[in-house]
Amino acid sequence: MTDDILQARGLSRAFRLPRRALFERRRTTTALHPTDLEVRRGSAVGIIGESGSGKSTLARLLLGLDTPTTGSVEVAGRDVDASARARRLHWLRRMTGIVLQDPYGSLDPRMSVGRIVGEPLWALGVTGDRRARVREVLVQVGLSAEAADRFPHEFSGGQRQRIALARAIVHRPALLVGDEPLSALDVTVRAQILEVLRGLVRDDGMTLLLVSHDLGVVQNLCDEALVMTEGRIVERGSTRDVLQHPHHAYTKRLLAAIPTL
Repeated sequence: MTDDILQARGLSRAFRLPRRALFERRRTTTALHPTDLEVRRGSAVGIIGESGSGKSTLARLLLGLDTPTTGSVEVAGRDVDASARARRLHWLRRMTGIVLQDPYGSLDPRMSVGRIVGEPLWALGVTGDRRARVREVLVQVGLSAEAADRFPHEFSGGQRQRIALARAIVHRPALLVGDEPLSALDVTVRAQILEVLRGLVRDDGMTLLLVSHDLGVVQNLCDEALVMTEGRIVERGSTRDVLQHPHHAYTKRLLAAIPTL
């Protein structure tokens, strides 16, 4: 078995732009240029870049949530066909979890927390005591087991992000992707969520792919870092080397832009 849980080869994504005139030729914009990427099992990898750099596009392609213009993705040695029917991608959904930036927007306000968190167990046909697993994972992310009987609007923003995290890990995925999962949280809650994520990587052997523009979060959590700009990976290496000894001019500008006291 390969040490890489995730591999991408020549992955790119272009989008068509709307016509500005009736007979104008259709234009395209490239969100991601051909990209190669490998992620080792049990590692924590940060993808850094400003808004519009292609980070989220890359994450969506890796998870089979969008179809690439060119290239291929393999997860645990299996090809990801984003155009396949949902049922044929059950194996991928079973292996992966995702936490998004806006916790409230990703939670159905009409569903109880227990139903929200347990939804992947029912949808993916995970066997066992599902209700017990829901309560177990709620405690794991720092909530009480009784939270399962309440609704999202009864919780603060930080608590809702914990609910979203619980849903993402309830089925014990091998790969967890966080797309700016901490940017909407205050400093105290951010530190608590960071500790939960760190424990998942350290104690559960989960692989973490973290998309963020926050260099501090990546520095505290990730072993490796990738820097993206204009749809390209321009620098990669250990987090320490990338942030302390940058080589690319864009990385240097990014680090120089951090405010200091």
